[in-house]
Amino acid sequence: MKRHFVTIKDIARELKISVATVSRALRDTYDVNQETRQLVLKKAEELNYKPNFNATGLVKNSSHNIGIVLPSITNYYFSTVVTGIQEVAYAKGYNIVLYITNDSEEREKDILNELSLGNIDGLLASVCSRSGQNDHFQQVLTDGIPIVFFDRVASDIRASKILQDDYHGAYQAVEHLIGQGYTRIAHITGPAGMLFTETRMEGFIAAMKEHRLSVKDEWIIHSGFSMDFGKRDALQLLQCKTTPDAIFAVNDRKAIGAMLTLKEHHIEIGKQMGIIGFTNDPMCEIISPTLTTIEEPALEVGRKSCEFLLNHINKKNFPPQELTLPTKLVVRESTTRK
Repeated sequence: MKRHFVTIKDIARELKISVATVSRALRDTYDVNQETRQLVLKKAEELNYKPNFNATGLVKNSSHNIGIVLPSITNYYFSTVVTGIQEVAYAKGYNIVLYITNDSEEREKDILNELSLGNIDGLLASVCSRSGQNDHFQQVLTDGIPIVFFDRVASDIRASKILQDDYHGAYQAVEHLIGQGYTRIAHITGPAGMLFTETRMEGFIAAMKEHRLSVKDEWIIHSGFSMDFGKRDALQLLQCKTTPDAIFAVNDRKAIGAMLTLKEHHIEIGKQMGIIGFTNDPMCEIISPTLTTIEEPALEVGRKSCEFLLNHINKKNFPPQELTLPTKLVVRESTTRK
């Protein structure tokens, strides 16, 4: 049986007032007194009234949809960011529409170029690894759709951005390794040119120089973000003439991949070679030994990104802003030399 959805006509009939008065009361316009407004709101709650955003969108030129462009949805960081976005969006009456690029620049461009701008009020975006020119994002902004970038941001575009503190997180990771007695520290990172991978590498280098430790070019490896790349990077490090005694990985997936390679070569993790990641994926506590990491504030990144976007949607002159959220060191067994 088809459900009956409560409309403002139902509320008006129950209260014996006009439909126009109910509409104005729900919109909290100046010409409705507070007593009437409270009666309308109470009756709307009793009847479980839900506003029809499709109808109001035709009037206000609003869809109440927010688009999210992601490289992936299968890893912990992005799924947690989406959870944070959902919390804020749903509380404000917005739905979300996901667009997954599979970390492909071509797919990303296709999504942006084919985007139906009438179906979304704003866009949250984390760019793919190999995004070069970001004209496709700039065009969306030019078309009047606000964008907020998070995590993997387009540094050449003037828009709001939400980041975690990649520099100090990386610095803290390396300083922790040094404090545990490791001195030959390698860095397996992401593709060159990405803002957050470059920022983490800057933190790595700064900590090494601060403690007067040499940074060997052969110990810095750029590749992808997956566990398989972590495996390959670790194997490459083991083939160096002088091998490192610790690895700082750009994320937990690469760190775990590196751990698997070390185990295959019977290298005792912690005692013989320390490993630290970046994210605090739940896998860190499942793998043995457990993985020391830098915790990213993924949930808060999602919440703040959505809050910023709603400000852009509802306040047309809201200026672009940038927010950097703190990270936290989580110490586990992979950096313990007992």
